[in-house]
Amino acid sequence: MKNAPIIISILALAAVSCTQERIDVGRLVDNYAQVTIPAPDLTGISDNGKEVLKLYSMAADEIDKIYWQQYFGDGQALLNSLASSDEKLYAQINYGPWDRIDGKPFLPGYGSKPAGARFYPADLTSEEFDAWDDPCKDSPYTLVQRAADGSLKAVWYHDAYAQSISTIEGYLQRAADVTIKESVRNYLLKMIEGLKTDDYYESYKAWLEMNDSKMDLVIGPIEAVDDGLYGKKASYGAYVLLKNLQRTEELNAISARMGELQNMLPGDPANHDFVPGAQSDIFSCNVLYCGGYTNAGFKVIGINFPYDTKVQEELGTRTIIFDNVIREKFNRTVHPVGGALLEDVYQPHVDASAFYWLIVFREIAKGLGVKETVNGKGTVAEALAGEALCLEKAKSNVLGAWLCAQEAEAYHISALFQKEDVLTTFVTNTIRSTRFGAADPTGIANIIVYNYLLESKAITWNPSGRYSIDYDKTWKALEYLGSEILRIQAHGDIEAARAWAAKYGVAGPESLSDKRVLENAGIPVDIRFTYE
Repeated sequence: MKNAPIIISILALAAVSCTQERIDVGRLVDNYAQVTIPAPDLTGISDNGKEVLKLYSMAADEIDKIYWQQYFGDGQALLNSLASSDEKLYAQINYGPWDRIDGKPFLPGYGSKPAGARFYPADLTSEEFDAWDDPCKDSPYTLVQRAADGSLKAVWYHDAYAQSISTIEGYLQRAADVTIKESVRNYLLKMIEGLKTDDYYESYKAWLEMNDSKMDLVIGPIEAVDDGLYGKKASYGAYVLLKNLQRTEELNAISARMGELQNMLPGDPANHDFVPGAQSDIFSCNVLYCGGYTNAGFKVIGINFPYDTKVQEELGTRTIIFDNVIREKFNRTVHPVGGALLEDVYQPHVDASAFYWLIVFREIAKGLGVKETVNGKGTVAEALAGEALCLEKAKSNVLGAWLCAQEAEAYHISALFQKEDVLTTFVTNTIRSTRFGAADPTGIANIIVYNYLLESKAITWNPSGRYSIDYDKTWKALEYLGSEILRIQAHGDIEAARAWAAKYGVAGPESLSDKRVLENAGIPVDIRFTYE
């Protein structure tokens, strides 16, 4: 890809910025509490394994360079143009000049963030895209660009980012040569082929079959988190992980019950008749390093992967819970929010163990539900287009809480907490997560859930500025909301999805009041990583 026009554009914007007043972004940086990821305890890891981990991190750094190109353009030119250390740091957190909390530019000279990031031409219209007859346009792994004559063309990721892809392949090849684990070697070689061809089917299968390694690498174009136009194009990201073997063994007892959990889901069984693959498993890991979209803005606390529905049916999914991230999020954001915004009687129910298991079941819920529409509209993602990701996140949050509360009530979880702890912690985390704003599908999903809980009187915002919780109504609200989302997904009802987003996806006066209270209390919105 040619960078000269991008650089010229950035320099021009910088010139405009000189004539405008720059805002103080120091307070924006404070929205992200700094969390230092310590050097890992590599006891029991061979010298070969340590070398593999180093190569994984180097590959993640190269992924970071690709992601800058996907989301903004020439990130180094942007950072070099900034004299303020706060502005530079906040640009690094956001991977560009747009705040991921509200979607607005925090640097002068920049307009609104392009809805399609840099996956599509800025002047692309929906009519032009729909009329364009090229099956490659819908691939998660192509850029839509203009040819010399102004027509549209699809460019495969492996061609668009060829130089970085080649560098990553080199790191993975060296890791494959060094590792003593045959399953790891097989995965890395299959991933190299996936990066070369943008066909990841075999690498996904090899990743699920790689279950005997203490280390893990999740890498590649994974989630369509930044495509606000069509919800199709995948952003590059990478996680370098170290497994907690003892806790993984405990969690895998749940993965054996995926079929049972699927059958427990609320609503019409015809709306969730998907059969999860029998080889689904759960890993407990610490995050050692991340790059690309996984490092941008808000930090996720677990993943369920792969998203390929064919692989999900054949083998299942792998849920990975990020122990160290969950701990930091609870201590720095969730628990303080409960102290600031819940009436006193509910505060003891904001529980660290309940939060951990809420995340476990939320990630499990991503692999449950429905994947194909029941009325011939294709996959849920295809039918719901740009509404799909937001609705899927809302589904996972709601059904994860619903399942977790049921399992706690049935004493199927070894940790000591009650259904009330689950519901209180879920409500607190939902209130907290509305601060993510409406610029991101994660934020919109939480705003939708929050507003529905408020409307249904499951939660009540009192004149004191604190919340009361009706546990029975909260339980019923989760059940109804979960079944309704499954219905919309199963029928590919995009009009209903849009109506839900329009009705519930806007922050109201209660959320805005909460935001002021939490800002005045100095409670961060989320966390950011530094490394020892």
